[in-house]
Amino acid sequence: MTVCRYWRLDRHPQGNTDFSRFLSLQEEQCAALAEGEVRIAVQWLSMDAGTRMWMSPRTDGYQPPLPLGSKMVGLVLGRVIDSADVAYPVGALVRGFGQWADVATVVPALTGLEVVDETVADPRQHFGALGMNAWTAYVGVKEVAAVKAGEWLVVSAAAGATGSIACQVGKNLGAKVVGIAGGGDKCRFLTEEIGVDMAIDYRGDDVAARLAEVPGGINAFFDNVGGPILDAVLGNMAHYGRVAVCGMIAGYDNDAPMAGPAQFDQVLMRRLRIEGFFIPDFLERGAEFMPQLREWLDDGKLSVRFDETGGLENVLTAYERMLTGKNIGKVVVRL
Repeated sequence: MTVCRYWRLDRHPQGNTDFSRFLSLQEEQCAALAEGEVRIAVQWLSMDAGTRMWMSPRTDGYQPPLPLGSKMVGLVLGRVIDSADVAYPVGALVRGFGQWADVATVVPALTGLEVVDETVADPRQHFGALGMNAWTAYVGVKEVAAVKAGEWLVVSAAAGATGSIACQVGKNLGAKVVGIAGGGDKCRFLTEEIGVDMAIDYRGDDVAARLAEVPGGINAFFDNVGGPILDAVLGNMAHYGRVAVCGMIAGYDNDAPMAGPAQFDQVLMRRLRIEGFFIPDFLERGAEFMPQLREWLDDGKLSVRFDETGGLENVLTAYERMLTGKNIGKVVVRL
């Protein structure tokens, strides 16, 4: 039988560091497949901030918490090695929500599993420019924030996996883009590699003062962070501006709901629209997004920098890098 190593959630984490206190690497013999299951030899794991909330005991999140003792769940990319579903033949390259494991077993209908295009030169792009971070950026910028050519778009956590793509989607739609990130290296990445019109270092700049330089105010905000950055943006929005709430990483390390914006009155004063969205709600529309994303990727209008760590045993190191902002671009683990 196949041996599977996997990360198990033993305790609810506190903070965004020292995850080895809360998760442990385990090993088991894989059971025979049940009807409809698919088994995947995982080649890459995606590290995503939203999974931090799944580890908490909160029951008011966008997904129920993982029970303690469960295998940790995340996006996987790999090849089918055993299948009880004819739609996913052995040898197919697939992506979906599996386990932090070297061998993942999934039910396709419950995990968003799909066979991906093998003509893509770098398979990691199925986590990057063609992955769910890109779908999130595309939906958030184009539909939720409804960005139009000539408008000003602000993106927080702009040097991360989703934020960096959101910046590029905005530019491709003809918007002027402001990226907010932490540190000079990330700001240089935004201006020199991504081509944003303005980069703001939230660690060294007065964010609200820099945003006040935007002529006419901010038309749209793609928010990955919440907290003080959201307050800084709300006070500098143009009338009838739109806020697409993608994530709230500023509060993911807390088991309690984070406080609301201190500048919430600006929603009324400036007649703003705020909408949260969650990409699994859009999974059935993936085929709709892909042609545009693939065209931009092939034309060099959409690029992703990968922050890659090797080995299942080093997953927690990669995960901590992502949550503490040590990365630029998309954090993946290669198995």
